Amino acid sequence: MKLNIGVIKGDGIGPEIVNEAMKVLDKVAAVYGHECNYTQLLMGGASIDVYGVPLTDETIELARKSDAVLMGSIGGDAKTSPWYKLEPSKRPEAGLLKIRKSLNLFANLRPAVLYEELKGACPLKEEITDGGFDMMIMRELTGGLYFGQRSTEEVDGLMTATDTLTYNEDEIRRIARRGFDIAMKRRKKVTSVDKANVLDSSRLWIKWTDEGAKDYPEVTLEHMLVDNCAMQLVKDPRQFDVILTENMFGDILSDEASMVTGSIGMLASASLNETKFGLYEPSGGSAPDIAGKGIANPIATILSAAMMFRFSFDLDEEADAIERAVSEVLKAGYRTIDIMSEGKIQIGTCEMGDRICEYISHRVSEN
Repeated sequence: MKLNIGVIKGDGIGPEIVNEAMKVLDKVAAVYGHECNYTQLLMGGASIDVYGVPLTDETIELARKSDAVLMGSIGGDAKTSPWYKLEPSKRPEAGLLKIRKSLNLFANLRPAVLYEELKGACPLKEEITDGGFDMMIMRELTGGLYFGQRSTEEVDGLMTATDTLTYNEDEIRRIARRGFDIAMKRRKKVTSVDKANVLDSSRLWIKWTDEGAKDYPEVTLEHMLVDNCAMQLVKDPRQFDVILTENMFGDILSDEASMVTGSIGMLASASLNETKFGLYEPSGGSAPDIAGKGIANPIATILSAAMMFRFSFDLDEEADAIERAVSEVLKAGYRTIDIMSEGKIQIGTCEMGDRICEYISHRVSEN
């Protein structure tokens, strides 16, 4: 099978971690008889340096022609980088919003898994983390506060900023449907998160998630206020299967979930549209303070590549091979510095990619 993959290496540690994910993609392709064809694309600060904007229309078209896009981290140090002296629409992160909207990437999937081998890196008490946990955060990605009308103007002599949170029923229905579909492949439970005691948008959210649930009688649906959900994530994360939520709540909750897994460097991400196309990226930032040091954790990006095999190419066996290899490397005691603990073996970015590739080859040869 020919896999046409757009690659956005991005900024900071982005090129380092994407290189390792590409190494794993190539290894899986070689083992299973596929061919990876890469198209290099620029976005974020790297695009600003070349084109003066964080994302060009030409790059969007090249991405659209790909089967899927693998992306690293975007952005730099907001205090020191010249990128952040530009107006907001020209800064690196504006490229993220533009590509999500342009490619209609409305469904963001962020799995948060605590591996048994990493429970020592989790900040929660051992009795909470015993046995690990596995949840999927389903975040609506192209609506809500981040895409609503905004303004900053003088009102009655005072500078006043306004951001508008808007959702319509179609946007809610489609993300709810995707959440229920994912739940059907997991443990058949959806926790829909809202702020319905305050927000009209949340009350509409509840109405149409309830309506969508009628088509999925096997799935248990519960509603939870966002502040309670934030507390429950650190009190009892094992209760969650699929967390379904709007854009801003999902942004915050998924970062919280990443930390209870031990490191944001472990959190993969997929952003999907209504076809098989998806953009796959780690959930962490560009970490410019460690860029070039060879110590960044590439596992989130590698697991994002596994999600690419699963959701864009329907190659579940290949995705399983990557996920098993990551687990085997962790069981063998190998750690990057962010997940390092006493008695383990500290390795760098490149060696982590190499080790995962070795386990993919080893497991396949055994079979």
